[in-house]
Amino acid sequence: MQTLVQFWRGFKLLPSAWLLLVQLNMLILYLVTSTSRSYQTLMWALGVLALLMIAKVIRQTPVYSVIGLFFVTGAFIFSILMLIGLRSVPMQITAHLFEAAAYFCAAYGLVRYMFADRYLTKDELFAAGAVFTLLAWGFAFLYSICQLTVPNSFQNPNHVGEYQTWLDLLFLSFSLQSATGLSDVIPIAPAARIVAMLQMFGGVMYLALIVSRLIALHYIAHKTD
Repeated sequence: MQTLVQFWRGFKLLPSAWLLLVQLNMLILYLVTSTSRSYQTLMWALGVLALLMIAKVIRQTPVYSVIGLFFVTGAFIFSILMLIGLRSVPMQITAHLFEAAAYFCAAYGLVRYMFADRYLTKDELFAAGAVFTLLAWGFAFLYSICQLTVPNSFQNPNHVGEYQTWLDLLFLSFSLQSATGLSDVIPIAPAARIVAMLQMFGGVMYLALIVSRLIALHYIAHKTD
């Protein structure tokens, strides 16, 4: 019981850190490729945990929480429907739309949170990392919507087929957002290319704005000492 109380206190102090930790754990578990029910249930549980943490983050940041919680609730409901086997294309598109909106809403809230503070704290540093992963996941959901809507939206020499794997789409998202360009997945459909260009622009602006903001907060903290 005491451990749970300490965990809750730590989560309340650093919600961005816990959200970032859950997402990184999900990333590590993507190493395992399995169609077993237990693996799918585990990944679903982690996804739900991330959504719950997103809901907590949204409520703690100066973003319109009603809209954010609406997206989180929708993503939660549709993830349950997909877990029980309702995986039609319209169902997947709708679920990904809610998930992408929830992740983008949380990222927007965390950015406003970082710009609202006057001093640099630990949570701002974790929030910077969490925003990056939230945006990467959000755009990966958009890429998934692109290929569900228009098959063969992406070209991949290592994977021939109409649909790319989730890990390939997430790798593309991280590559474009970090401006490394290491992905072998190439968007070829117009919608996919437009989303890719938006992410390139967002990634560059993120690095410019967030890094400069953290440096400014660090300078202010030292100047007032």
